[in-house]
Order: sequence, then structure tokens, then C-alpha cells
Amino acid sequence: MNGLPARRLLLVHAHPDDESINNGVTMAKYAAEGAHVALVTCTLGEEGEVIPPGLAHLAADRDDTLGAHRVGELAAAMAELGVSDHRFLGGAGRFRDSGMMGLPQNTRPGAFWGADLDEAAAYLVEVIRELRPQVLVTYDPDGGYGHPDHIKAHQVAMRAAELAAEKAYRRDLGEPHAIAKIYWNRVPRSVVEEGFARLRAAGEQVPFPGVGSPGDVPGVVPDERITAEIGDEGDDEAGSGGSGAYVAAKAAAMRAHATQIAVDGPFFALSNDLAQPLFAREYYELVVGDPGAAAGERERDLFAGVGV
Repeated sequence: MNGLPARRLLLVHAHPDDESINNGVTMAKYAAEGAHVALVTCTLGEEGEVIPPGLAHLAADRDDTLGAHRVGELAAAMAELGVSDHRFLGGAGRFRDSGMMGLPQNTRPGAFWGADLDEAAAYLVEVIRELRPQVLVTYDPDGGYGHPDHIKAHQVAMRAAELAAEKAYRRDLGEPHAIAKIYWNRVPRSVVEEGFARLRAAGEQVPFPGVGSPGDVPGVVPDERITAEIGDEGDDEAGSGGSGAYVAAKAAAMRAHATQIAVDGPFFALSNDLAQPLFAREYYELVVGDPGAAAGERERDLFAGVGV
């Protein structure tokens, strides 16, 4: 196994910063516990809006150097989470950020949204066969909130998992490997509603000019869809306001993505300056593989039931 740890987790995301917002606690926890945590990011996030005025020149409609800057932000975020294996799909810059759905950037040459699915998946197959992860985490079919790159990342991750297991498929990319468990990023509706209730209760203490809404959170589903939750021991079930080491690492990683995220205490905002709760627990829906918890109970370990 090339000296890799017994437990191996692979996460597939669309842009730098997605991993820290969605999975920062999970990544920090498993890295600290000695698992091999690997991140594949599909684009450099070149089309993102820039928050700090002093960095506004990086934007795509000006110097168009945001992607290169975000490579550095991602490296800093991964250092905060204790993750050393982070890669870009096909190499840095192979696929470009497609912008929000319906924009002209969707169809520009090299945009990830327009990439051939099997061609893009082949790059991920090589990673899967090299690392041989037991667990894969990615988005749901809507990409959480409909961004074309998130949808494409979901499609690429699911297709690559399928192809990586096929014995007849491209043996030049490594020996076949079947991933035991695949999870989609989710957030239970009750946690989102409680998080925003706390935010509204904070009133003038909220350090942002506006407050978002539950509709701003990607991947929200009814509570019964959640099959796993990961967090610091002792942090509350409501999912916000945690104080453990892993949520602290998550907040630090989010701060490292300074062009995209402003973090203040248990709240954060994106470029729209609308406050959201920073969730201390992270939630998942198992879509491939056997659950490692009794019926009706949530797993507290993504590797539960996996032989290592």
C-alpha cells in the first residue's frame, strides 16, 4: 500500500475553500487520528468574487490572477487542518472555474462544466487507484446548491469511483480498486434552523451588515436523510458554537481563504456579507456501501464497518 496508513479518506471538491466550509472538522479529525486524508480540487476558483478591497485586482475581470492566489490560500488552509496531500484534478489549471450557472464563463474553453466526463474522471481514477481510499466524500447530484462546477465534481467523483473498480478499465492508471463507502455532504434542516436562530438572537453582536437565511446553506435535507455526523467530542448537537480543537482548525482553515471568506467567532460570511453560522459538526448521507451503525442511528465514524 506504498506505506499509506490503514484508513484512507478522499474528498473531491470544486474550488478552494469548499473543503474547509464543508469538511474542515472531518479533515482535521481524521488527519489528527493518523488517517491518510487526501483532497482533490477540480478548479483553481478563478471566477470567485474577492472580499478584501486590497486584493480586488486579482479578479477575473481585472488581472485574472485569482486562481494562482487561491492555490496559496488552499495550501495555508490544508496546513491548518494537518492535511499534506492536496491535489488539483489533472494538475493545477487543467480545468477552469465555470462561474455561476447561466453565465458566459460556463462555455469558455477549458471550463470544468464543459469537460468530457470520462476524460475528467480518468484523472481521478488514477488518484483512487494510487491511494486506494475506503471512503469518498463529495457533493450530491445538485452540487449542494446548483453551481455547475459542484455538479460536475459530483459527476466526476461518482463516475471515477465506478471506473476505478472496473478490472478492464485502463490498467495503465493502476490496479482496480472499489471504494467501500461514498458519502454526500449534507446538513440537517433542524441544525440549519437552530444555527440561524442563534445568529438572529445575537442581534447587534453579529459582525456583518446582514444575516443570511437557511436557503444560503448548500445540501440541506430533512434530518432523517442524515446517516453520519462528525464533530469534536462534547460539541453540541445543534452544530454551531463549538469550541473543540477540530472546529478551531476548521475556522482557521476558513480564514486562510481570505479572498472568499470572512470569519468572526462562530459566524462567517462570503462575498455577499451575509452572516452564516459556522457549523461545528458536519453531516453526511451514505449513498454507497453498508452503514456502520444500527438502523435509525447515525454513524460517528465514516470508516465504521470498513475492514482495515
